[in-house]
Amino acid sequence: MRTVSYEQFGEPADVLTTREAEAPAPAAGEVLLRLVLSPIHHHDLWTIRGTYGVRPELPAVPGSEAVAVVEALGEGVDSVAVGDRVAATATPGTWSALFTAPAGSLVPLPAELPDEAAAQLVAMPFSALSLLEHLGLGEGEVLVQNAATGAVGRLVAQFARARGLRVISLVRRSSGVEELAAQGIDDVVAIDQDDWQEQARALIGDAHVAAGLDSVGGEAAGQVLSLLGRGGRLVVFGAMGATTMALPSGPIIFKDLKVEGFWGAQISADMSDEQRRRLIGEIIARLLSGEATLPVAGTYGLDEVADAVAATLTDGRQGKVLLRP
Repeated sequence: MRTVSYEQFGEPADVLTTREAEAPAPAAGEVLLRLVLSPIHHHDLWTIRGTYGVRPELPAVPGSEAVAVVEALGEGVDSVAVGDRVAATATPGTWSALFTAPAGSLVPLPAELPDEAAAQLVAMPFSALSLLEHLGLGEGEVLVQNAATGAVGRLVAQFARARGLRVISLVRRSSGVEELAAQGIDDVVAIDQDDWQEQARALIGDAHVAAGLDSVGGEAAGQVLSLLGRGGRLVVFGAMGATTMALPSGPIIFKDLKVEGFWGAQISADMSDEQRRRLIGEIIARLLSGEATLPVAGTYGLDEVADAVAATLTDGRQGKVLLRP
């Protein structure tokens, strides 16, 4: 079988190779899965660089999520059957034609959910919905976010609207406003406009901004902070632009603002099974109804992984890049 692997941490383009390997055998409680599609997430690339919160033992096979078909069952597995189509979630090593996963981590899929959506069902949508759960905002409340054209930002806006919340979304370039409008997302402000703060405050009006989401870092974190109301919370869950945030101390002190972190993997690990099932059920329902969307920017074979990574890192990309066997 073909598999992508790396033997040292570094830039993905420099360390990733595609090779032939023996198919793994599922251990007790595991299943063997045949890959259909696997997305390239930014946390996958950070893991390859060795800069993510978890560093795998090397050599390693990258990837963390996929839609796949059950090929074989390990001892004691009766929750799925050979031939079932499932979503593999939080599963290391999905960039491989065949891989194993704990049976308990698999999500059964409705037949009407396309492979392209099923491949990216959990990581980004679950992070977005978990963020909203974490904030605990009531219907009609307002939050501000940056990186709104990214997968999590777009889904936050879509899930929030479905839950009766308002989201003011900040994007880096004016073209992002039209891009999000095509996904049915409004209340978007481009920070490349000199009067972006005035535009944002006009959208906010008299409403109280209870929370802000930052996944960029640097000056962008301060831009979100500047729009928070008294007692607001800045929740940080990424650092795509800079690993250090530039935050003015005045507003934090005089408006009693709070800054806190959010790591989706840990939140998910601490979550009850009942809550996790409820959120995944909501995600599937929103996707099937069209209230949430998971666009795809392109699909590449495992032997084209270098091109796939380059496409992922292309500025202005719309949708996830997926890998196929």
